[in-house]
Amino acid sequence: MYRSIKSIALICTGLIAGVALTLQLSATAQQSGSNLPLDELRSLSNVFGQIKRDYVEPVDDKRLLTDAIKGMVSGLDPHSSFLDKKDFAEMQEHTQGKFAGLGIEITSEDGVVKVMNPIEDTPAARAGILSGDLITRLDDKPVRGMTLDQAVRRMRGEPGTKITLTIFRKSEDRTFPITITRAEIKVQSVKTKLLDNGIAYVRITSFQERTIPDLAKKLNELTKDSQIKGLVLDLRNNGGGLLQGAVGVSAAFLPSDVLVVSTKGQAEDAKQLFTANFNNYRLSENKDVLAELNPVFKKVPMVVLVNAFSASASEIVAGALQDHKRATIIGKTTFGKGSVQTVRPLSADSALKLTTAYYYTPSGKSIQAFGVKPDIPVDQNSEGDPDDVLITREIDSEKHLKNKQSSEEKLINDREKRRLEELQRIEEINAKKSTEDKEKDRKKRPAEFGSAEDFMLTQAAAYLKGQPVKRSKSRLE
Repeated sequence: MYRSIKSIALICTGLIAGVALTLQLSATAQQSGSNLPLDELRSLSNVFGQIKRDYVEPVDDKRLLTDAIKGMVSGLDPHSSFLDKKDFAEMQEHTQGKFAGLGIEITSEDGVVKVMNPIEDTPAARAGILSGDLITRLDDKPVRGMTLDQAVRRMRGEPGTKITLTIFRKSEDRTFPITITRAEIKVQSVKTKLLDNGIAYVRITSFQERTIPDLAKKLNELTKDSQIKGLVLDLRNNGGGLLQGAVGVSAAFLPSDVLVVSTKGQAEDAKQLFTANFNNYRLSENKDVLAELNPVFKKVPMVVLVNAFSASASEIVAGALQDHKRATIIGKTTFGKGSVQTVRPLSADSALKLTTAYYYTPSGKSIQAFGVKPDIPVDQNSEGDPDDVLITREIDSEKHLKNKQSSEEKLINDREKRRLEELQRIEEINAKKSTEDKEKDRKKRPAEFGSAEDFMLTQAAAYLKGQPVKRSKSRLE
């Protein structure tokens, strides 16, 4: 008997060691109506038997079959996977925003683990882990050859225990160890504060079950003693989360019942429209908390900040607000994950996370592989940023789903050319630097999002004040 699960829609960017996995849950398993390929199944049976007879040591049947299933599913695209009992339980923890670990969102790159985002106020962030860092060893174990599942499990553990990560930082061309003490991670996904000139700053780090009520509460708190004249919604480094969360956050700033996102796939239940309506963002709340939101947030001038690490649910929000001309998008082109995953139970202790649909912005545009382009490109640093081609995005994954609306060939070739040019440029710059300058670079840390030193935020505030904005000189994809 399949376990009954409340249907929860989510969007996914990758495996995470300390942040919400982004998925879509469904309560029923879907049976295939096609005939089974007997020749291929016979080959699978022959391989299974050969391994059982001739492998150097005995192998458990369950392990062989589980690995076969995992290989079959993971070969589809970067976001589909088989979930065993532990994986499924961890996924549910992530969506609740409470778990034990380091506090980093990861993906895979060239056989090693890449940090997509160190979650704010977690052990990883406090230890100095940066977006883009490559993890090559976990304690004494090399990462190359591990699956992301295996890497995640090694990084997770009891609060108070330690793990040493060996980091390769491309920007500094060096490898070094960082020892981190694991802790219980309680992610507060919504942070707000009031800037000068009545500009509200709202940062959402991920889309969780509590995001919508927390957002409504904190937005109303901002209006108690202040007149809001502008709003900056910061989605930088937000790797995604619950689809309902994305719809609800969009609904907080859009007129009721307008289209936020649509999905299309092979199955009938993958073809859906999600509007700014409580029925489409209802989670654990019995009442519509957005109904009590101060109406000023439906019309106040608004900016959304994004970067190459803004993915999935973040891209749904940015795309919806951009299409409806409700907000100006400032920053860099987003990650480009425009697909939906569905988790379907297979048994009492396993499930299948399967890509089941593409999603589309209100105008009908697929952002798969291409991402959401900002209206005003702005660098994170006042002196300029390296070319974003050095950041691995959806389009760089060999098995990524192709965009059905536009050819990717030109962009892929262009990114490869620019990647080589940028690496050569950085190498030439570093060769001219003194040892002292290199040491300064190594010690330099990026400005904290939301701080007075946050250049991209200062440009967003300038835009809302009607002042000139320093546009990025980097190429906009």
